[in-house]
Amino acid sequence: MILVTGGAGFIGANFVIDWLAATGDPVVNLDKLTYAGNLENLATMKGDPRHIFVRGDIGDSALVDRLLAEHQPRAIINFAAESHVDRSIHGPGDFIQTNVVGTYHLLESVRGYWSALPEAEKAAFRFLHVSTDEVYGSLAADDPPFAETKAFEPNSPYSASKAASDHLVRAWHHTYGLPVLTTNCSNNYGPYQFPEKLIPLVIANALAGKPLPIYGDGMNVRDWLYVSDHCAAIRRVLEAGRPGETYNIGGWNEMPNLDIVHTICALLDELRPDAAGPHARLITYVKDRPGHDRRYAIDARRIERELGWRPAETFETGIRKTVAWYLDNQAWVGHVTSGAYRDWVGRNYGDRA
Repeated sequence: MILVTGGAGFIGANFVIDWLAATGDPVVNLDKLTYAGNLENLATMKGDPRHIFVRGDIGDSALVDRLLAEHQPRAIINFAAESHVDRSIHGPGDFIQTNVVGTYHLLESVRGYWSALPEAEKAAFRFLHVSTDEVYGSLAADDPPFAETKAFEPNSPYSASKAASDHLVRAWHHTYGLPVLTTNCSNNYGPYQFPEKLIPLVIANALAGKPLPIYGDGMNVRDWLYVSDHCAAIRRVLEAGRPGETYNIGGWNEMPNLDIVHTICALLDELRPDAAGPHARLITYVKDRPGHDRRYAIDARRIERELGWRPAETFETGIRKTVAWYLDNQAWVGHVTSGAYRDWVGRNYGDRA
């Protein structure tokens, strides 16, 4: 048994689905079901006795203590987090509460549980904390990619809150001996991603004939990681990673945002042509967001060298699978892009035109 937090969100849900397919080991899935947590992401596991869903907050110590005592998990995988930079700019308090205070309460509950385990189970136990490359700050065009030794230089309320949570995890290992593992990943994409992020937003807007908003000049660079590759990497780190260590997980796919949007438009032109013309006609440049980091890039050589993991998907294969999934799952998109989502899009992009 493992306990997954945040397992109804984008990456967490993909991980739970992949975990059950790859291992068959049962999962307790704890998720608060905020706007980005969606039980429809877990629909394929409905009725599966290996999947136990619990609605709740990682900051609810009484609930977490009860789940740990009842299910006796051998590992915790912590995906629970507020994760969108734009939302953190509009409302940083939620990010501090979940990513910092919530992680602290979770660590304390897990420390109490782990401390009482028999020695053999205690030695085998792991707490895996899932984080982001954004904690490292921004790179210039000719800077080397982020290695695990790169100093933290977070530039947004989101990345600062994740950096704080990473520091807490490290401290609980150094001070208390809790056997932790930390992963810092690059930009994920794939099925079930909430359409506030670039790739699903562009797909949804293009299909609806709406503007495709590009911040600034569109040349901000990110490394792109297909979500199932990320899930496989986390399983490998959980299996063989050294306690106390950090592993960067990247896709070896550095691309400017504008190139991403043109790639999606070309795929939609091929797979779902629009009688009004090429989808790229909808590209619209808007005012940049405050403090927009110019470039992220992950050096993922350590996880390859020490644990033998490399991504299976290229960006070309992964983005084609992603676009096809959204085309085939328009009902899911319709359900998540509700009134609250439309209100958010209007708030975030309305004053950028």
